[in-house]
Amino acid sequence: MTRQLHNLMLAGTGSDVGKSIIATALCRIFLQDGYAPAPFKAQNMALNSFATKEGLEIGRAQAVQAEAAGLECSSDMNPILLKPQSNHTSQVILNGKAIGTSSAYEYFRKEGKEELRVAAQQAFNRLAARYNPIVLEGAGSISELNLYESDIVNMPMARYANADVLLVADIDRGGVFASAYGSIALQNKEDKQRIKGIIVNKFRGDLRLFESGKKILQDICKVPVLGVIPHFNNIHIEEEDSVDLAAKSFKMQGGKINIAVILLRHISNFTDFNSLERDPRVHLYYTSNTEDIIKSDIIIIPGTKSTIEDLYELRKNGCAQAIVSAHKNGASVFGICGGYQMMGSQITDPLHIEGNIEMLPGLGLLPIATEITKDKITKQSHFQLAPQPNSSTLSGYEIHMGETTPLPNTQPAPLLIAEDGRTDGIYINNKCMGCYLHGILDNTQFIDFLLNPFGSKISNSATGLDYNSFKQQQYDLLAEHVRKHIDMDLLYRILQT
Repeated sequence: MTRQLHNLMLAGTGSDVGKSIIATALCRIFLQDGYAPAPFKAQNMALNSFATKEGLEIGRAQAVQAEAAGLECSSDMNPILLKPQSNHTSQVILNGKAIGTSSAYEYFRKEGKEELRVAAQQAFNRLAARYNPIVLEGAGSISELNLYESDIVNMPMARYANADVLLVADIDRGGVFASAYGSIALQNKEDKQRIKGIIVNKFRGDLRLFESGKKILQDICKVPVLGVIPHFNNIHIEEEDSVDLAAKSFKMQGGKINIAVILLRHISNFTDFNSLERDPRVHLYYTSNTEDIIKSDIIIIPGTKSTIEDLYELRKNGCAQAIVSAHKNGASVFGICGGYQMMGSQITDPLHIEGNIEMLPGLGLLPIATEITKDKITKQSHFQLAPQPNSSTLSGYEIHMGETTPLPNTQPAPLLIAEDGRTDGIYINNKCMGCYLHGILDNTQFIDFLLNPFGSKISNSATGLDYNSFKQQQYDLLAEHVRKHIDMDLLYRILQT
């Protein structure tokens, strides 16, 4: 029988230092070593979210970590989720349900935070009663002193969970000595003692060159360096942030189907396209360039947190006209969630839920109209592909606000149909369709259906991809990479004493 371990927090010297990916790796490693780990992040801020089996919304990173741990995800793994709606406001999601909108000032001031703190602690308690260890993830830097009293996700949560803390520092951005030393030096005495080690992440080059650096870091910080993890680009784990999407190649490729994903300003759930990115038959790129759109074979309009604002931007920058023109010239257009709404005749927002624009014409590619509503739909869903009645079941999840209805005097065909008769989406033909179902592209059958009109472009050697098997393989590769470069014996001693 495996021994109980202390809970563990991955805290950071800053944002994007790799806390999420190392937490994912450790969830997999602990599972491989016979433990029953579960991920936890008290408060997350992300546009990329996921719906649990119960229809509750959490950050995508915790859903990925749960998958690495071999678990169904739960809202207890991320009890507070902030989804940015503009530069200053975010939708606040508590225990999987939207409870309103808050400005950054309102949210981070001390008044009113106690209710959220208690909710996070209660969610942690429910997890800790079932799993061990809990792998906690901090947020941003642990040294934001101006936010310390209202912090519910970093060291205060580590104290509540009685967790050992590992500080993750990103050497690739430079300043690793100062950032690690300063992050520890600025903690109070109790929290300093809780930090049991440092992980140096994203190292490039010969690891032997940093041997003296490890000793210096240990000497000045007074805690061991558990490992130096090399940067990698050959292991593919779903990302939470969309910062690198614009850098992905957009040069057309022969022997493949070229797919343009419209790069919306408020793009959400871009992990919808991870399976297509890995498919050997496809060259996928993100773009808001009209020439790139016109040259593509398939255009996908993705989900967005601000549908009307992004539709307005598409009209202003010429992308809307480019999409319609490309479709007239033979390109396929497929919309998911907000992108599906944009493909209709119009979107209305009479209650000003998204902003000041009450109505905006859509692209006119689908005979539907959408009204933005207060109620938010979040659920996992299972459908069959309506144009292929004998198809296998397609799985995905829905996260959207708005009611979409067919235009008067039209009888559009649905794209998806459930066993109970419920339908979703619109199917005009095999080159024009849309639906609300995120994750639909994780289903091999639907990818084949989408690519079929352009099958003659695919080279004879290219075949499809079993994306679920691919993901499990990537978790194992990640665990192997991190295990190789972290002193796991030392980590287990820390977590057992």
